[in-house]
This record gives sequence, structure tokens and C-alpha cells, in this order.
Amino acid sequence: MVSSPLEIAVQIIVILFAISFHESAHAWIALKFGDTTARDLGRISLNPLRHIDPFGSVLLPLLCVIFHGPIFAYAKPTPVNLRNTRNPRLANFCVSAAGPGSNFVVAAVSLGILLGIRSSSPDVVRAALMSQFVPGILAPIAFLLLQLILVNVMLGVFNLIPIPPMDGSGILFSILGRRGLALEMLFHRYSLLMFVVIILLLNFGFFGYILTPVLQAVVRLLASGL
Repeated sequence: MVSSPLEIAVQIIVILFAISFHESAHAWIALKFGDTTARDLGRISLNPLRHIDPFGSVLLPLLCVIFHGPIFAYAKPTPVNLRNTRNPRLANFCVSAAGPGSNFVVAAVSLGILLGIRSSSPDVVRAALMSQFVPGILAPIAFLLLQLILVNVMLGVFNLIPIPPMDGSGILFSILGRRGLALEMLFHRYSLLMFVVIILLLNFGFFGYILTPVLQAVVRLLASGL
């Protein structure tokens, strides 16, 4: 939970970067498989304006701030036409996995840098974990890196949940092959219901049971030895 305007601003910037990187990864992998749809729409870009969804990227984070909850957001889905791809089943798997994969890459790189800072300036990392600042240029960098880790891990894990429109559903459907295609058509027929299910699961804290242990493990890793 954020407690200051600075923390809110940093988290929003990090979230916008994370979802932009996530959607760009979808578009870039789709292009590698031969589909130019997303590229032609300018979706291979870290410019958040290319990916912003009015509700998911603006109104939802604002509501999270107003109601003092964790800041959550999502972007416009990246359009992919699998009929334009070589090996659509493999393309679906790789394009779907690219989003969460890109978030884990950002989190891993940020974690490596932050562990390097911890080895030389443990007080800076300790302060970042407590949402505090100590004098010096490393303090805001450590806090930014911590937010990059937490937000990207959360976004990556959340999107692996196999419920449409989460990326995990695309991964699952591609693994299942023809059976997955039938299941995907069924889910798309009840897409509004799937959205309601996700909202209810968020409201009742179901995703917290998945995300909290992962985030706690990351924090314990950073806090070990401090």
C-alpha cells in the first residue's frame, strides 16, 4: 500500500512502463512469426500512449489510489492475427508467453542490480524495503528498482493465470491443441462472464493467495543478510 504522493507517482510510472514493455513483447514476437498487425498499429513501442486503455490504465489505478488499495492496471490487448503466422499453435504459445516473460526479464535484471547495490550499500536497500529514504543518489534508484521488481513480478504471475483474457489462457489453449481451440471458443462466448469472474476473484482476494507468497519470497531474498 502506498503512503505518499511520491510513492504513488513512482508506482504509476513503473506500471505504465511494465504494461508497455509487456504489450510490446507480444507485438514483437507476433512480428517474428509473420503477423504485422500489431506492428502496423504502432504497438511495438514503450510509449504508454500506444497501449493505454481508458479504464484499465487510467480509471482503475485512480480508483485504487482513492480507495487506498494496491495500484493495479492493464493495457489494451495487443491484436494478433494467428492466420498470418507460421505455425499458429506455436505462435499462440510464444506470443502469449512473451508478455509475462518480458516482465520476468525486467524483474530479474532489476533484482540483479539491486542485489549489487545491497552488497555495497545495505542500508539503502533496507530503507527502500521500508519505504524510507537515506541520503544519497542510490536511495531513489533502489526504491525505483524495488518497484520495478514487485510490479513486474506481480504482472507476470497474474497474467499466467489461465483465465481469459490473461496470457495464461493462450498458453494453455496452445498446449491443448484442438481441445484448446474448442475451450477457447467457449470462453470467448462467455467473455463478459469471464471478466465478472476476474473482478470477483480480485474482490475476494483469490489472486492474493497466489501473488503474496511470490512477492514475499522476493522481499525475503532482498532482506536476507541485512
